[in-house]
Order: sequence, then structure tokens, then C-alpha cells
Amino acid sequence: MHSEVNKVLRNIIELIISSIKGSEYKIDKEVSLGYLLSLSMQRFVMLIRGGVIFKTFNLVFIGSNVTIKEKSKIRFQKGLTIQKDCYIDALSRLGLRLGKNVSFARGCAIECTGSLNHIGRGLSVGNNVGFSTNCFLGCAGGIEIGDDTIIGNYVTLHSENHNYDDLKVAIRLQGVTRKGIKVGKNCWIGAKATILDGVTIEDGCIIAAGALVQKGTYEANCIYGGIPAKKIGSRF
Repeated sequence: MHSEVNKVLRNIIELIISSIKGSEYKIDKEVSLGYLLSLSMQRFVMLIRGGVIFKTFNLVFIGSNVTIKEKSKIRFQKGLTIQKDCYIDALSRLGLRLGKNVSFARGCAIECTGSLNHIGRGLSVGNNVGFSTNCFLGCAGGIEIGDDTIIGNYVTLHSENHNYDDLKVAIRLQGVTRKGIKVGKNCWIGAKATILDGVTIEDGCIIAAGALVQKGTYEANCIYGGIPAKKIGSRF
């Protein structure tokens, strides 16, 4: 009888997750029911918090100690998750545009504007995109990320560069250039990769852990790694 109750509860949790994600979701049998119930309660609290913060029933989950500035600039679809200790400043021309099932893990930071005299462009993210712990997104020049892309731990994106040509003027006073960053669909950005302004990563690319990706176009379905990043393989 006890095992039957466990099975029913597990099935209910799987159905709820599948409904949120829009596709079938199966939980590993080694995950204990106690763990699942604890996680479910945590997610329920996050759901209540998300509804209060955004004044919506659109399935948004917000963790504890999350800072969100300029909420009116954020547009999202169902399934948005922002885990604890994240920082989001959405002040920008386009704000944040987030698709379905976008998730930001613990400690992620999003800064859309570096200076109030020239506000930034913003961030656009497709469906089913996940950012792992402690990612940083500097969106002043605009960042676009396509569907189904996964972002590893401590990945940083910087869509703005400081000018520095005039030796007689402090670098901080020479202004900036902004070309923006585009990451395609179904990409995998490895842990601690750094992506700089002016980069276009085409669909299906893999960026190796620790890579430094400088301005330029990175061919679809290829693998890049190193400092600076160079082509080291193909997926086909």
C-alpha cells in the first residue's frame, strides 16, 4: 500500500512538471519521494513569490534573496525560474524578452545598462534556455540567445567594449562601442567561457569550457575552444 501511494504521488509530480514544460518528463527512480516532496514544496513557495512579485498567474518561480529592478521591462512566458541570489536590472530600451521555460540558476546576474546617460539595448532569450550557476550577462549592446541553448556555470557575456585609443584621455571617459552578441539555437556554452562584444555564434555550436570567444562569426555545428577560441572540431 505504501509503495502504491508513493507511485501515485510520483506520477502526479511528473504530470505537473510535464504540463509546465510542455513535454513528457520522467523522474529517475532513484530519487526518493521525500526529496521530491521537499522540492515540490520549495517550488510551490517560489510560485507564490513569483505571483506576488509579478502580479501574475503565468507560472513564474522566484527564489529567495532575488533582486529585480525595472520589472515593467520584463516580458516572459510560462515556466520562468529565477533561483535564489540572482540579480536582474532590466533597465534598457528593449528590456528582457524571455521565452517559455527559461531558467536562471543560483547567483546569476543580468545588467542591461552600465551608464544612465546611454542606456543599454537588453536581452532576448528563446524557449527552453537554461543558465547555470553564477552566469553574468552584460546586455548593454544587446544579447540574443536562441531556443534550446544551454549555458554552463560561470559563463560571462559582455556586449560592450571600452574605447581606449586616445592616450591623453582616461579610458573611462572615452566612451564605449556596442555591437551586440548573438547565440543561435541548440548551442552548448561550456563552463567559464567568456563571450565578448561583436560575437555571432551560429546554430548548433559547442563552445568549450574556459574558451575566450572574441568578435566574429562562429560557424554552425562546429566546436570551438581555447584562448582565443578557434575551431577544434565539427559535429558532423
